[in-house]
Amino acid sequence: MDRDRIGDLVRKFREIKRLTQEDLAERSGLDREFIVDVETNSVKPAIGSLLRISRAMGIRMANFLDDTIAKDPILVRAADRDEAVRAELSSESGSPASLIFHSLGRGKIDRHMEPFFIEVVPQPPGQVKVSQHEGEEFIAVISGSVELQYGKDTYRLQPGDTVYYSSDVPHRIVAMNDEKAQIYAVIYFNA
Repeated sequence: MDRDRIGDLVRKFREIKRLTQEDLAERSGLDREFIVDVETNSVKPAIGSLLRISRAMGIRMANFLDDTIAKDPILVRAADRDEAVRAELSSESGSPASLIFHSLGRGKIDRHMEPFFIEVVPQPPGQVKVSQHEGEEFIAVISGSVELQYGKDTYRLQPGDTVYYSSDVPHRIVAMNDEKAQIYAVIYFNA
């Protein structure tokens, strides 16, 4: 999916649901100005914000990331991965993406998990925003090393390491040693 279409899809689903931008802002707990910026593709929302928008509309977040419907099983070859979304976790606008998500469940409309291949891009110290949303996450480090800040604790993970946690606790993942890291993540959002 073209990541620049997320705002178009947010607007489309909001209109289908017959919600105003003010309604969506109130239901999601986000500023109306932020909703406008998302819909005009001025900013790319972080996964947590996209989740809040989808929940406010009563739809799955994957509706913003998918543009196909596929038959089981879903097979994604490494060479065929499409970039799903860049998460500007250092701020909601104007900063380079710190996480680049590649959906591994794209097209499976009845899924209950969101599997991703994620590139973790180095950022200046202290610039990566903490995320917090409902559900659980499982992460496996493939290459490079990452640091997970989970609540008040910090964990360093190397290739082969995994971590599984409740994502309603404030958390963030950052690349270590100024080198890009690669991880697999499965996010489960409570229904």
